[in-house]
Amino acid sequence: MVATAYRYIVSEAGVRGGHARVEGTRIGVHDVIAYFLLGSNLEEVEARFPDLSRAQIYECLAYYEDHRSEIESLALPQTEKTAA
Repeated sequence: MVATAYRYIVSEAGVRGGHARVEGTRIGVHDVIAYFLLGSNLEEVEARFPDLSRAQIYECLAYYEDHRSEIESLALPQTEKTAA
């Protein structure tokens, strides 16, 4: 497992394709961000991911801000499928 400069975000080969995820879960940062890109607010994202703390969700947002192109390349295809 590769630790990142983030408290809750890790990546590990063989888990979620090695993409950034919330430590201790299989929830990818891009999974969380996809809901924000679809227009969800924080409370809606919390309801969608009840196992994540608010701090973990905020850290997904911080990771997204620092790695926008990486996360969008994963999240945007998900939002297109959901919107269709």
